[in-house]
Amino acid sequence: MSRIHATTILAVRNPSGGGAIGGDGQVTLGNVVMKNDAKKIRKLYDGKVVTGFAGAAADAFALLERFEAKLRDHQGSVPRAAAELAKDWRTDRMLRRLEAMLIVMDRDNLLLLSGTGDVIAPTDDILAIGSGGPYALSAARALRKHTSMNAGEIVKAGLEVAGEVCIYTNTRIEVVEIG
Repeated sequence: MSRIHATTILAVRNPSGGGAIGGDGQVTLGNVVMKNDAKKIRKLYDGKVVTGFAGAAADAFALLERFEAKLRDHQGSVPRAAAELAKDWRTDRMLRRLEAMLIVMDRDNLLLLSGTGDVIAPTDDILAIGSGGPYALSAARALRKHTSMNAGEIVKAGLEVAGEVCIYTNTRIEVVEIG
């Protein structure tokens, strides 16, 4: 059975707070593009939190629902909601089988949540996941270091570079800025 490659997500946080997260629109099954305008960025908690997902879409939606519930349980605290979701993800038999990753961002936090129970805050305030993630991450790091572009511009340009290099990434890009 062919493997679904479904995304590139890139997030950049400004040192002063806020930032941007973006994703491409391509969903590929084997060597066939199944969809080129998928929406992989979601606003949660009345638009105060933005997420991007990579992996199996149904699994990602299940995780997004649980993450949003954790946000409500913890009055919008992204680190606390992320830690609680990661704990559940690691210990719950059904959740452990989900194949997806999430990047979550609010004005003050940028975190990666993985199915192994990891909650990772990047040292350089840049995260990328998905098939084209390494390309987008490299481009974003170079742009941050050698230009004066803002977070939204870096996300867009980084995803464009990934779209030119990775066959599982296109250049139909959605960028959402926060804070």
